[in-house]
Amino acid sequence: MKAIRPADFVTRPVDLWLHRWFLLTAGDRAHYNTMAVAWGSIGNMWNRPFVQVVVRPTRYTFEFINQYDTFTLCSFPEAYRSSVNLLGTKSGRDGDKIAESGLTVIPSSVVEAPSFREADLIIECRKMYWQDLDPGHFLDPSIEKQYPQKDYHRVYFGRILKIFQG
Repeated sequence: MKAIRPADFVTRPVDLWLHRWFLLTAGDRAHYNTMAVAWGSIGNMWNRPFVQVVVRPTRYTFEFINQYDTFTLCSFPEAYRSSVNLLGTKSGRDGDKIAESGLTVIPSSVVEAPSFREADLIIECRKMYWQDLDPGHFLDPSIEKQYPQKDYHRVYFGRILKIFQG
Protein backbone atom coordinates (compact mmCIF):
# COMPACT_ATOMS: atom_id res chain seq x y z
CA MET A 1 0.00 0.00 0.00
CA LYS A 2 1.24 3.44 -0.88
CA ALA A 3 0.55 6.49 1.30
CA ILE A 4 -1.17 9.30 -0.59
CA ARG A 5 -1.61 12.88 0.57
CA PRO A 6 -5.33 13.66 0.78
CA ALA A 7 -4.84 16.56 -1.66
CA ASP A 8 -3.36 14.11 -4.20
CA PHE A 9 -6.08 11.46 -3.89
CA VAL A 10 -7.84 10.92 -7.22
CA THR A 11 -10.97 8.79 -7.44
CA ARG A 12 -14.39 8.54 -9.02
CA PRO A 13 -16.35 9.29 -5.83
CA VAL A 14 -19.82 8.33 -7.04
CA ASP A 15 -18.52 5.00 -8.34
CA LEU A 16 -16.57 4.44 -5.14
CA TRP A 17 -19.66 4.85 -2.94
CA LEU A 18 -22.24 3.36 -5.28
CA HIS A 19 -20.40 0.30 -6.60
CA ARG A 20 -17.37 -0.41 -4.41
CA TRP A 21 -18.76 0.34 -0.94
CA PHE A 22 -16.67 0.66 2.18
CA LEU A 23 -16.27 -1.03 5.51
CA LEU A 24 -16.56 1.57 8.26
CA THR A 25 -14.71 0.47 11.40
CA ALA A 26 -14.88 2.36 14.69
CA GLY A 27 -13.35 1.62 18.06
CA ASP A 28 -9.82 0.90 19.18
CA ARG A 29 -7.42 -1.97 18.57
CA ALA A 30 -9.02 -4.15 21.25
CA HIS A 31 -12.72 -3.23 20.99
CA TYR A 32 -14.26 -2.32 17.63
CA ASN A 33 -17.02 -3.08 15.16
CA THR A 34 -17.36 -2.75 11.43
CA MET A 35 -20.22 -2.36 8.98
CA ALA A 36 -20.64 -1.85 5.25
CA VAL A 37 -21.50 1.68 4.11
CA ALA A 38 -22.56 2.78 0.65
CA TRP A 39 -23.68 6.34 1.36
CA GLY A 40 -21.28 9.18 1.98
CA SER A 41 -19.02 11.77 0.44
CA ILE A 42 -15.41 12.85 0.17
CA GLY A 43 -14.27 16.44 -0.14
CA ASN A 44 -13.16 19.59 1.61
CA MET A 45 -14.86 21.14 4.63
CA TRP A 46 -13.52 23.86 6.90
CA ASN A 47 -10.32 23.78 4.82
CA ARG A 48 -9.74 20.15 5.77
CA PRO A 49 -10.01 17.00 3.66
CA PHE A 50 -12.95 14.98 4.95
CA VAL A 51 -15.22 12.01 4.48
CA GLN A 52 -18.84 12.11 5.47
CA VAL A 53 -20.51 8.87 6.55
CA VAL A 54 -23.94 8.07 7.92
CA VAL A 55 -24.85 5.47 10.55
CA ARG A 56 -28.34 4.50 11.71
CA PRO A 57 -28.81 4.45 15.49
CA THR A 58 -30.02 0.85 15.23
CA ARG A 59 -26.60 -0.37 14.04
CA TYR A 60 -24.13 -1.86 16.53
CA THR A 61 -21.35 0.26 15.01
CA PHE A 62 -23.31 3.35 16.12
CA GLU A 63 -22.20 2.67 19.72
CA PHE A 64 -18.55 2.55 18.65
CA ILE A 65 -18.50 5.59 16.38
CA ASN A 66 -20.14 7.63 19.14
CA GLN A 67 -17.73 6.46 21.83
CA TYR A 68 -14.44 6.65 19.93
CA ASP A 69 -12.76 9.58 18.18
CA THR A 70 -11.48 7.77 15.08
CA PHE A 71 -12.73 5.49 12.33
CA THR A 72 -11.46 3.93 9.13
CA LEU A 73 -12.99 3.38 5.73
CA CYS A 74 -11.66 0.42 3.75
CA SER A 75 -12.59 -0.44 0.18
CA PHE A 76 -11.85 -3.80 -1.42
CA PRO A 77 -11.36 -5.44 -4.80
CA GLU A 78 -14.47 -7.15 -6.22
CA ALA A 79 -13.17 -10.55 -5.06
CA TYR A 80 -14.09 -9.54 -1.48
CA ARG A 81 -17.67 -8.46 -2.25
CA SER A 82 -19.18 -11.40 -0.35
CA SER A 83 -17.10 -10.55 2.75
CA VAL A 84 -18.23 -6.91 2.61
CA ASN A 85 -21.85 -8.04 2.13
CA LEU A 86 -21.61 -10.36 5.13
CA LEU A 87 -20.23 -7.56 7.31
CA GLY A 88 -23.06 -5.32 6.14
CA THR A 89 -25.85 -7.78 6.88
CA LYS A 90 -24.79 -9.49 10.12
CA SER A 91 -24.55 -7.73 13.46
CA GLY A 92 -21.44 -7.82 15.61
CA ARG A 93 -23.85 -8.12 18.57
CA ASP A 94 -24.59 -11.70 17.48
CA GLY A 95 -21.08 -13.12 17.10
CA ASP A 96 -17.67 -12.70 15.50
CA LYS A 97 -18.74 -11.70 12.02
CA ILE A 98 -15.25 -10.42 11.18
CA ALA A 99 -13.76 -13.89 11.67
CA GLU A 100 -16.60 -15.32 9.59
CA SER A 101 -15.82 -12.85 6.79
CA GLY A 102 -12.29 -14.18 6.36
CA LEU A 103 -10.83 -10.66 6.37
CA THR A 104 -7.68 -9.83 8.36
CA VAL A 105 -7.78 -6.97 10.88
CA ILE A 106 -4.57 -4.90 11.01
CA PRO A 107 -3.51 -1.86 13.03
CA SER A 108 -3.97 1.47 11.31
CA SER A 109 -1.04 3.85 10.97
CA VAL A 110 -2.26 6.92 12.91
CA VAL A 111 -5.70 6.12 14.34
CA GLU A 112 -6.86 3.61 16.95
CA ALA A 113 -9.60 2.13 14.77
CA PRO A 114 -8.24 -0.86 12.84
CA SER A 115 -8.11 -1.48 9.08
CA PHE A 116 -8.09 -4.60 6.88
CA ARG A 117 -5.11 -6.19 5.13
CA GLU A 118 -7.16 -7.13 2.04
CA ALA A 119 -8.29 -3.54 1.39
CA ASP A 120 -6.98 -1.73 -1.66
CA LEU A 121 -7.96 1.66 -0.19
CA ILE A 122 -7.73 2.70 3.47
CA ILE A 123 -8.81 6.11 4.73
CA GLU A 124 -7.98 6.90 8.36
CA CYS A 125 -10.12 9.61 9.97
CA ARG A 126 -10.72 11.56 13.16
CA LYS A 127 -14.28 12.72 13.82
CA MET A 128 -14.75 16.47 13.62
CA TYR A 129 -18.55 16.90 13.52
CA TRP A 130 -21.82 15.00 13.78
CA GLN A 131 -25.48 15.82 13.37
CA ASP A 132 -28.68 13.80 13.29
CA LEU A 133 -30.71 13.94 10.11
CA ASP A 134 -33.95 15.85 10.56
CA PRO A 135 -36.74 14.54 8.30
CA GLY A 136 -38.37 17.96 8.49
CA HIS A 137 -35.52 19.17 6.27
CA PHE A 138 -36.01 16.62 3.47
CA LEU A 139 -36.80 18.67 0.37
CA ASP A 140 -37.36 15.58 -1.76
CA PRO A 141 -40.31 13.63 -0.28
CA SER A 142 -39.02 10.35 -1.72
CA ILE A 143 -36.11 10.39 0.76
CA GLU A 144 -38.53 9.51 3.55
CA LYS A 145 -39.08 6.12 1.86
CA GLN A 146 -35.51 5.21 2.91
CA TYR A 147 -36.68 5.32 6.55
CA PRO A 148 -39.73 3.08 7.02
CA GLN A 149 -38.69 2.52 10.67
CA LYS A 150 -37.96 6.23 11.25
CA ASP A 151 -34.34 5.31 12.14
CA TYR A 152 -32.77 8.43 10.65
CA HIS A 153 -29.02 8.40 10.19
CA ARG A 154 -26.50 10.34 12.21
CA VAL A 155 -24.03 12.12 9.89
CA TYR A 156 -20.34 12.12 10.83
CA PHE A 157 -17.64 14.23 9.26
CA GLY A 158 -14.19 12.71 9.64
CA ARG A 159 -11.02 14.61 8.92
CA ILE A 160 -8.86 12.51 6.63
CA LEU A 161 -5.52 11.96 8.33
CA LYS A 162 -4.03 9.26 6.07
CA ILE A 163 -4.89 7.53 2.82
CA PHE A 164 -3.30 4.32 1.59
CA GLN A 165 -3.97 2.89 -1.83
CA GLY A 166 -2.80 -0.41 -3.27
